[in-house]
Amino acid sequence: MQKGMRYLFDMKTSKQKLGQLGEDLIVKKMSCPKCQKTRTLKKLPNNFKCADIICDFCGFLAQVKASTVRDVNVLPETILGAAWRPQKERMDAGIYFSLFVVLVNGRNRKIYYLDKKYQRPDMFLVRKPLSPTAKRAGWQGFYYQLKSIAKRFVSDEEKTNF
Repeated sequence: MQKGMRYLFDMKTSKQKLGQLGEDLIVKKMSCPKCQKTRTLKKLPNNFKCADIICDFCGFLAQVKASTVRDVNVLPETILGAAWRPQKERMDAGIYFSLFVVLVNGRNRKIYYLDKKYQRPDMFLVRKPLSPTAKRAGWQGFYYQLKSIAKRFVSDEEKTNF
């Protein structure tokens, strides 16, 4: 493939770049919340279902969500999730993954962490399926509703050990 053609396939949307930034910050700055080891969090392949990072020492899994906000010190009431079906299947099996939320405002960034033990079904707000004419017709996503559980999050400034 020619160099110029490769560039066309490597182009990322602004949302994809934001997601990559969030994952990169977690991997670079955070210790594993489960085993406390440093530099063991690794990114999973793109489109891995329901998780974005893994600890290569203890197997800890977490989802990472990044959002551009006005104030990194205030968690938004909701944040965009991912595909609903795989999330629902895991929830029905009693499986939840911890959540890192990375808030970004220019060069200001703040990381929040929610342990899986604080997650509950009512924090997941199911979106309407995409219309029949949409590129991915019928696909259904969800939002994380953070307002009711905001006090359960720990920020990177507050943590001693997650």
